Amino acid sequence: MRKPILAGNWKMNKTRDEAIHFVLDVDHKLPKDGVEAVVCAPAIILRDLVKRSDVLKVGAQNMNEHEKGAYTGEISPVMIKDTKVEYVILGHSERRQYYAETDERINAKVKTAIEFELKPIICVGETLEERESNKTNDVLKTQITKIFEGVTFENPDNIVVAYEPIWAIGTGKSATSAQAEDACKFIRGILTDIYSKEVSDKIRILYGGSVNTKNIQDIMAQPDIDGGLVGGASLIENDFIELCKACLK
Repeated sequence: MRKPILAGNWKMNKTRDEAIHFVLDVDHKLPKDGVEAVVCAPAIILRDLVKRSDVLKVGAQNMNEHEKGAYTGEISPVMIKDTKVEYVILGHSERRQYYAETDERINAKVKTAIEFELKPIICVGETLEERESNKTNDVLKTQITKIFEGVTFENPDNIVVAYEPIWAIGTGKSATSAQAEDACKFIRGILTDIYSKEVSDKIRILYGGSVNTKNIQDIMAQPDIDGGLVGGASLIENDFIELCKACLK
């Protein structure tokens, strides 16, 4: 059985002191079994959070595909690994929108993350225009196929895909539980075609897009959804704890 994950994406929020306060307040209140609780924080405070967390796991929000080099302002996999974090978000729609990241570049990052034994949380999803034009499945198939081209791994339990419809991120709009399930089931089917049913059944698929304490239970009731990638709600201590508990199956 796939272990659920509740991954918080703090984006460009929280100072060092605010982040440490969050971890100290939340860590001992989280379920110790049955769900993985993760916060993906700004790179500058990753080590501070790792040092202070026990149950809570920590992830980065982005990573360069190169081990080192003349890439001013970037964070290498070596640097991230050195902080002792487990996860890294790759291909978030904001990286695509604001920094022109392509499926091909995300593919390179995924390969690098696996090489350095980091667990990638790989984001895919369609725009509102694509949804209304009935192109959701076409978009997801293209993204998954390109991102996983030539990607090999030994443990599918360490691979996470997050379905995040772009029209639902930070808008207050959320896909219905049925829409989210349809997309996640479709993604699992593509992964079955690329690898095998045995492998795809072990890969965890999350839903992200205005996930909150009011809709999390309906989302988690869906058979192909293994957790949530949460933005704003993950910044609030009590909401984050409640969301984690709701992911217990």
